[in-house]
Amino acid sequence: MSPFNSNLQKLFIIAQKDEKTGIGLMSGTSLDGLDIALCRFSGNGLATKFKLLDFITIHYPGDFKTAIKQVFAQRHADLEQVCLLNEYIGTYHAGLVLQALAEWNIKAAEVDFIASHGQTIYHAPKRLHGRADYSNGTLQIGDGDHIAVKTGILTISDFRQKHIAAHGEGAPLALYGDVILGSKPGENRLLLNIGGIANLTYLPADGDYKNILCTDVGPGNTLIDAACREYFGKPYDEDSRIAYSGKVNEVLLSELLNHPFFKEDAPKTTGPELFNLEMVKYAKQRSGTVNISPEDLISTLSAFTAMAISDFIVQHFEVIGLRVFVSGGGARNPFIVNKLKETLPNAAINNTGALGIDPDAKEAILFALLGNEALCGEPMSIGDNPAILMGKFSFPE
Repeated sequence: MSPFNSNLQKLFIIAQKDEKTGIGLMSGTSLDGLDIALCRFSGNGLATKFKLLDFITIHYPGDFKTAIKQVFAQRHADLEQVCLLNEYIGTYHAGLVLQALAEWNIKAAEVDFIASHGQTIYHAPKRLHGRADYSNGTLQIGDGDHIAVKTGILTISDFRQKHIAAHGEGAPLALYGDVILGSKPGENRLLLNIGGIANLTYLPADGDYKNILCTDVGPGNTLIDAACREYFGKPYDEDSRIAYSGKVNEVLLSELLNHPFFKEDAPKTTGPELFNLEMVKYAKQRSGTVNISPEDLISTLSAFTAMAISDFIVQHFEVIGLRVFVSGGGARNPFIVNKLKETLPNAAINNTGALGIDPDAKEAILFALLGNEALCGEPMSIGDNPAILMGKFSFPE
């Protein structure tokens, strides 16, 4: 008689496979849709090899976004709504996975695991909440059990809690995947992801883990998108058309960049709980720019994202010879990318496509990679970051 139950036996078999097929799911703070990356992995840690087999973003309908926004980044929220959304989002994401597999003509039985980020509804590092008796906190909903049961696929989820349990801030988790997929001896690299929030991982040429830095640096698209919804009824600034139709207000930009967050030591994390339109409203009042036109506001917020990133890079790294690889929605924002190139003329700036990593798919790929590590990896010690494996296992049966 086997000492394991059948679920553990299956888990052991998957973990021992030379090649694994996994799906990474990412739903970010922009709430635009679910990124689904179908990947094949062999090996683990620095010996990991991966191939992106397919990728799709399935956009959320308006009613789904509205339901999440009722509790998203809100200090006071309807607890019943949170409770119901935890199941609803997991079930909904499972349906989107099955939809993607059908489009790719892939059977669920061909997939070894799903790695799901879930949906962040609140991120509360101690530096933000300031409550002496509490540590860092974060909450992602969209329970993995519901994904596993509906898809019939082993699901790994809730990655961020382990990071906090090991005295991290729960973000950014890109560090582990960036080190595995992005390092190159002899080349100083910076992997910059501009999603709702902008975060980066610096990978030094000497490969010394003590010199690696992974941190949030400020807003990505979150303020631009929020202002586009508020003033133009659009989800985002497509091709930076609004930003280019306006003019950067240097007075407001200076006030935004004067926020205390930018003076805090790295590594650090943040979110829409801090960078939101309420924060912009107060900055407009302090700078006497309350009558700024909507077009100029979008232009200024776009410059704010770019300048917060470039200021951080200049302050912390040797820019000459630095190679910057950009991913996330911001990689497709010409205003931000051109501003980065203008302010960092001695750096080579490309998107992560130059590394063979689809810039839109990168975060979903990274969570698939974390799933692979949870199955067959070992904790990696990278500087002062927690040496951990992350993720909780949910079985279909």
